[in-house]
Amino acid sequence: MQLPLPGSGTDIRPADPDAVIAVSRVPELLNNDPAGFAWGVWHDRTPKLVAQILDGHPYGDAQRRALESLLQEIDSGPMRPLSDDAADAPAWQRWGEPYVGRPWADAPFLWSESYFFRRVMDALDFFRPGQWFWIDPFEQLKAAELDDPVLEADLAALDDVAGLPPDEQAQAKLLASLWGNRADLGFRVGLAEGSAHPEQEGLVADQSADLLQALADAPGTVIVVADNAGRELVSDLVLIDHLLQTGAADRIDLHVKPHPYYVSDATSADVIACLRRLAATPGGSAQIAARLWDVMSGGRLTVSTHWFHTAPWSWHHMPADLAAVYAAASLTVLKGDLNYRRLVGDRAWAATTPFDEVTRYFPGPVAALRTLKSDVAIGIDADRLAALDESSPAWRTSGTHGLIQLRHLVAAP
Repeated sequence: MQLPLPGSGTDIRPADPDAVIAVSRVPELLNNDPAGFAWGVWHDRTPKLVAQILDGHPYGDAQRRALESLLQEIDSGPMRPLSDDAADAPAWQRWGEPYVGRPWADAPFLWSESYFFRRVMDALDFFRPGQWFWIDPFEQLKAAELDDPVLEADLAALDDVAGLPPDEQAQAKLLASLWGNRADLGFRVGLAEGSAHPEQEGLVADQSADLLQALADAPGTVIVVADNAGRELVSDLVLIDHLLQTGAADRIDLHVKPHPYYVSDATSADVIACLRRLAATPGGSAQIAARLWDVMSGGRLTVSTHWFHTAPWSWHHMPADLAAVYAAASLTVLKGDLNYRRLVGDRAWAATTPFDEVTRYFPGPVAALRTLKSDVAIGIDADRLAALDESSPAWRTSGTHGLIQLRHLVAAP
């Protein structure tokens, strides 16, 4: 195994430089606001995460000291460079010029989060031949989700979902994919009594009908850019099976991270683990696993990655080769909070800013399925926004709200 490296040179060469200029006019979200979401991430969640990593493996003194030093650096020291012997050190040196040597608090939240996880992998010798070479430091957290007894009940419910009318099946599996990493939800969302599902009522923007219609109208190659492993990836695979089975997609290219990243982000190894978990539950779940195994062997389902998936930038900076992949797809579905931040830019957008306007730079039709876990949100109706701010002030970050948004037609040049 080798670290997937940036392409030629160390600079990001965006496919659409004008898009980079346009988004730069909106202020980036930084780490230095004590009342901001990022502040809580660094001062509360990050120390707990480091403790979980150290508890999950018998790391030696060198790895433990390196992680503890990283925590101290975030808290009180200047940002330090990546180790000189790292294969991608030249790229990170160039990317980090505005930030390395300054306090972590002064860096953009999106950039510094990505750099933190790269530094974690450096501290743990993930890419260095030796005892910890390519050992996923987050594997135990991902495995715990697949071992959760609640998941067994959700997978068994797929037998009942199969008896629903086709449009209700599609809606249930779409919602399960969106909410898939919430322990109290799963494929049973499609079995609620009444005309409205509580899970759908939690959406702050809902273009699910438009999304399903767009897939039905123009089947082709659909790209699904995965977010979390575990329960969420299981739900994604069930949705992928549905799209292939119903002809809503001719083929699907599932994009995952090239290596462990952001705790639970999905890698190729996680895809196989989730397929095996699906296969372990008799009935509809095992049948889905068997079909997916076959279509993967036959090429209708592929698993891809790209070094840019772990770069510290929004999609505005995507290199030309990746932009060409998205441009050729009939639709790209971006899963999760991080991909949403990368799509629109981790910036202080007014929540009513139109989704079509912000995403017009993306080189093909694009949809977002996201549980909200950070500050950024756009495309929210003004009345809905006012109601949310009054009734649920933490709606942006609590994980209790979601959205399904679509920009179907590519804007004219």
